[in-house]
Amino acid sequence: MQSLVGIASGNQETDPLNFGSYRMKKSLLSAVALIAMVAYSGAARADLLIGVAGPLTGPNAAFGAQLQKGAEQAVADINAAGGINGEKVVIELGDDVSDPKQGISVANKFVADGVKFVVGHFNSGVSIPASEVYAENGIMQITPASTNPKFTERGLWNTFRTCGRDDQQGAVAGAYIAKHFKDAKVAVVHDKTPYGQGLADETKKALNAAGITEVMYEGIQPGEKDYSALIAKMKGAGVTMVYFGGLHTEAGLILRQMASQGLKATMMSGDGITSNELASIAGDAVEGTLMTFPPDPRNNPNAKEAVEKFRKAGFEPEAYTLYSYAAVQIFAEAAKAAGTNDPTAVADAAKAKGPFKTVIGDIGFDAKGDITRPDYTMYTWGKGDDGKYTYKETGL
Repeated sequence: MQSLVGIASGNQETDPLNFGSYRMKKSLLSAVALIAMVAYSGAARADLLIGVAGPLTGPNAAFGAQLQKGAEQAVADINAAGGINGEKVVIELGDDVSDPKQGISVANKFVADGVKFVVGHFNSGVSIPASEVYAENGIMQITPASTNPKFTERGLWNTFRTCGRDDQQGAVAGAYIAKHFKDAKVAVVHDKTPYGQGLADETKKALNAAGITEVMYEGIQPGEKDYSALIAKMKGAGVTMVYFGGLHTEAGLILRQMASQGLKATMMSGDGITSNELASIAGDAVEGTLMTFPPDPRNNPNAKEAVEKFRKAGFEPEAYTLYSYAAVQIFAEAAKAAGTNDPTAVADAAKAKGPFKTVIGDIGFDAKGDITRPDYTMYTWGKGDDGKYTYKETGL
């Protein structure tokens, strides 16, 4: 998934899909981390370290909590069964605050501390530069949420994901709009991040291929509070459908302000709004909002026991929680198949020995590290049986 708060802060490069400006700092930091790791190696560590990286604080902390809780429960269950190839697994947390520079700092600390595997990051714009640090230092990475195609398109040995890709999700969204809203006046809005803009562009591509031309294509700044100018422009263009590429924080504000300013338009977005916090921000304006996400993993029979554990502990395992759990399962199963906990051998086994049984179903990987069974469907936001707004799978 996936937004990039840091890039939108105004002190980053203007092209959010170009990460070249980070590489000099990244290489320098990698060298420092390696020196620290050599010094650290004098104290032998018996445990197998898995890093969990994401926005544990900040506006996207709800998603960071999903990654953390999912990985922690998986590690607890794996350790209870004897660990990975006889080694006890220990989690090290890294808070990137959805900022690529912080993500690189987290990555280098993981290197220095001897982390072998990483679950994360959440944001595509953080996962992409951090993955290069991991690749250079022998660390295998599985992201549960970063959907930008570039993550797995660079030929790195270590990049995997348990989620799908924006080009797959955008194709589903575009086809749905063409089928159900063919006469709509569509505005395509994005948050200028690798995730948000990438997903919006893939949806736009699918719409255009279906013969629909958007009446507006606009970018916003994450973190803004007032979208009156955007909404006035959409009203002037007669917009009846808004496709938004971004996260729930901005989507909720746009929905609320659309309603208060009299713009009657349906919003559709992607997996970046898969949090009940959207309803807390948007209020009644969330009613009828459409969203693409894979079939709810909480309903997968393989997840029944894990879901019960999460709920007993007072945590609802929505969105990426089980995708994070599955990432740890894949590390464990691929390591067993490889007969070693060496990350390069585990990465090879992940591609060659799958599919592996996980809480989100059987997962196999292609040569790039993408899952071989990507699937997206449609959800609609409305009131649940308890009277609270949430999302329900409604299909295509």
